[in-house]
Amino acid sequence: MPEECIFCQLADGEMSIELLYNDDMFAAFRDINPVAPVHILIVPKKHISCLTCIEDVDADLLGRVFTIAGKLARQQGIAESGFRLVVNTGSGAGQTVPHLHFHLLGGRQMTWPPG
Repeated sequence: MPEECIFCQLADGEMSIELLYNDDMFAAFRDINPVAPVHILIVPKKHISCLTCIEDVDADLLGRVFTIAGKLARQQGIAESGFRLVVNTGSGAGQTVPHLHFHLLGGRQMTWPPG
């Protein structure tokens, strides 16, 4: 784990934050700059810099994120109305923290195409 990675620190409990989900592979918490009424970050505890850095050994880990997203959507009351699961990869796509993470967005009408 890179010492300077804020998401590694948050996921490992090194910083005080309310975790909405936590297991041996993932942590989830609210985004500090939400773009929707529900904006949760789902972060793997394994440091993976970005989507293009995923390796074959990460397949099970990444498959699990969809189960977690569904569970969180139900808990947050957005499963029926609809939600998005978004991954930004690279600065041109809006990735600001170089640690793979998934944005669970809901609680408002989403538009298409996304901005």
